[in-house]
Amino acid sequence: MKTVRIIALRKDRKRLLEHLQDSALVQVTKSSETAAEGFERFDTSAQLKQFERNAELTEQALKILARVAPEKKGMLDSFKGRREVDPDEIGRIAADSAKIIGICQKIVKLNKQRADYAAEQVRIRTSLAQLEPWKKLDIPLNTKDTPTTAVLIGTLPKMFDGTLLSEALAKECPELVFEYEILYTSANMTCLVLFTPKKQREEAERALRTIGFSQPLNPTSRTPAVKMQRQQQKSEETVQKDEEARKEIAALAEYRQAICETQDYFVLRSEKYKVLADLDQTKHVFVLNGYVPEEDCAKLETLCGKAAPCVVEFGEADEDAPVKLKNSRFAEPAQSIVTMYSTPSHEDIDPTPILAFFFYFFFGMMFSDAGYGLLMIIATAIAIKVFKPDKRMYNNLKLFQYCGVATVFWGLVFGSIFGDAPAMFYKMFTGNEITMKALLPWPTLDTQKDALMIMILSIALGMVHIIVGMGCKFYVCLKRKEYAKAFFDTGLWILLLIGAAVLAVGMATNAVVLYIGTGIAVAAAIGLVLTQGREKKGFFGKLLGGVASLYDITSYISDLLSYSRLLALGLTTGVMAQVFNMLSNLFGTSPVGILFMAVIFIVGHAITIGLNALGSYVHTMRLQYVEMFSKFYEGGGRPFQPFSTKSKYFRTKGSKEE
Repeated sequence: MKTVRIIALRKDRKRLLEHLQDSALVQVTKSSETAAEGFERFDTSAQLKQFERNAELTEQALKILARVAPEKKGMLDSFKGRREVDPDEIGRIAADSAKIIGICQKIVKLNKQRADYAAEQVRIRTSLAQLEPWKKLDIPLNTKDTPTTAVLIGTLPKMFDGTLLSEALAKECPELVFEYEILYTSANMTCLVLFTPKKQREEAERALRTIGFSQPLNPTSRTPAVKMQRQQQKSEETVQKDEEARKEIAALAEYRQAICETQDYFVLRSEKYKVLADLDQTKHVFVLNGYVPEEDCAKLETLCGKAAPCVVEFGEADEDAPVKLKNSRFAEPAQSIVTMYSTPSHEDIDPTPILAFFFYFFFGMMFSDAGYGLLMIIATAIAIKVFKPDKRMYNNLKLFQYCGVATVFWGLVFGSIFGDAPAMFYKMFTGNEITMKALLPWPTLDTQKDALMIMILSIALGMVHIIVGMGCKFYVCLKRKEYAKAFFDTGLWILLLIGAAVLAVGMATNAVVLYIGTGIAVAAAIGLVLTQGREKKGFFGKLLGGVASLYDITSYISDLLSYSRLLALGLTTGVMAQVFNMLSNLFGTSPVGILFMAVIFIVGHAITIGLNALGSYVHTMRLQYVEMFSKFYEGGGRPFQPFSTKSKYFRTKGSKEE
């Protein structure tokens, strides 16, 4: 990575920034917190807020349209790349932006109206629920007393029938004269209207309060039946208004693409104004500071020379510089796996090439079916050809394509092609029993019968994987000139593991190899005892520290056992495939049997592919992160984030943004 300083005339600023944004070559930074002497920085916060508000408004409108008038998309549309537009078309989008923002505001306003209608419906339903017990009452809830009679309308907190109510009132006020009508009862409520001589109103109220009487919260001047009817009419009107608003929003769905493009336009403007705030400027000149990958320096110089007269200066980057990964076509798809964990720092090595090989290799061993692998290769190739995806999606598809190649390889090793489908079809149509091992012309391993052999192979591959990780640590230590850590803390452990591996081979072959492995392992162990306590004080402290370090062998054994998942998932894939093959063969070769076989075969293998592809992906990633990265990789670097459009829906023709 190099630092770059571009000095140009202020009148050329717009054209130069547009070229830099399209090229995505430079990550723009501030030279310092304050502008250099003689320069100033512009406050673009007001414009940025406006652009961000507009972008947020368009996003809100798109979400509303997605709910009200969902866009019909195919299952594979997510693979499609962004639409390419000419720079002239961006001018057209800019010219229409005010109109589109107005449409977005209308959509949001209509949606708010619908929210108000929904709240009104809740209020109406609540009111109807409150009025329901009173619907038999033929006088208003707020009926006043007559000159001679008091009218008391309200509720009691439990169920009362006529007898219980009369007894309760007689008990509280024996001389009370009253008439009543019970309108509604439930387990915890009784609605009633009670009439009593006006001169006994106070006694009646006192007696009723004693048994829990309370008046309605919202008494009305109309009868409950009339009020309910009006509320129902209001509900119908609200529903109609809500439907009209919904239709208006749905009619505006024709502007969906324009809204998407307008959102990208404001994001593009926002990115540009963020950069403008970082520039040191005078009335006539501006200075842009940033980082550029070393291999892109010549491109940047050529680009700036074509865009406008300017001065381009390069310098050495410091340790805080961002990191841009660059790998071969084989390894590049695995960069997302590395950055998902952490971007490498300047003191790290880029683990992508190593991770890529082992990721493809281990994924294939876990998925381990040649038929499934071939489907992955074909499906990803078609998706790349037909949909022409963006760089990120392209790399994801290539990742699974390479995993598919490894899956085909291991499927042929394990003799699995849609499980034992070839053997099943052979038996079905010839009546003769045959195994996959006999059917295939090359030697194969059976995941069920040769499980012990595959387990040994898995552990051996795990040993190689761990030693490669430790070899990376050895290299990193040498790069940092930490020679003691390289040779004593890493090199001796590598020798110990190699010695243990040779010893294990010797146990299965001959005594000479056994003695060689034992010698290497013992020599490495002695070296660890003598060196691992070197930072302790005193002879016994150093010796004790060295002896205690040998306990770390348990962690390596634990790591090696983790690779048994290579066998476990490979076995799972094969067994599931064979089970579905067996189920599909239950009804023989009759027409019904063939139909049944086709359905079970397709559905069963689709389930197997979905479950085991996901499991293989997750467990392969775990082996990289936990077993290998823990041996050498620290990460913590800042990813290179160039000044670019960062758009979601379109990209400018000729733009280098990924």
